[in-house]
Amino acid sequence: MQIDPAQLEVSERYKLLIGGVVPRPIAFVSTHAANGALNLAPFSFFAGVASEPMSLLFCPANRNDGGEKDTLRNIDATKEFVVNVVSKRIGRAMAACAEDLAYGDSEFDLAGLTPSPSAVVSPPRVSEALLSYECRLMQIIRLAPGAPSGGNIVIGQVVSVHAADDIIDDACRIDPQRLDAVGRMAGLTYCTTRDRFDLPWGRHALES
Repeated sequence: MQIDPAQLEVSERYKLLIGGVVPRPIAFVSTHAANGALNLAPFSFFAGVASEPMSLLFCPANRNDGGEKDTLRNIDATKEFVVNVVSKRIGRAMAACAEDLAYGDSEFDLAGLTPSPSAVVSPPRVSEALLSYECRLMQIIRLAPGAPSGGNIVIGQVVSVHAADDIIDDACRIDPQRLDAVGRMAGLTYCTTRDRFDLPWGRHALES
């Protein structure tokens, strides 16, 4: 089967992406509005960018009416945000934060999560998260401004990292078992990262 994306509806292209680009890590992004109102939302188009400068990106799509989501509006105003990693133990709370609340209403309150002061940036981190990346905005790339479901890429430089003591060693290696991160599949399906295996790099991978 050969598929031409140009001949598909936006919703059909979306299904091809979320069903094939799996599992996707989840950026649980905390921000605040210019007036200080807190916001917390999950995004599963999320990736690390580089270690120099230490940076990451996530992609908040436009609303169905073409307007920008609260997270993007807040980052555009304050130039700061925190990406919290979603462990299994806060998975349900993360999913609850996808609720479409009125601008200024806090998902922290809805989900029963605790905002904790960040070390460098002004938005709080999620206290219950085992790993959080404090970020300053580097760039916003708007791929289809004003278009329904239009893509946006938010690139942030990591300026501070909060990690629970029991998930990280002295060499900054994170224990995947203790982090117990979850990933996003298509639809309402998620996955754990508990089933793992090792492979050597390069041609030796063919011999194992």
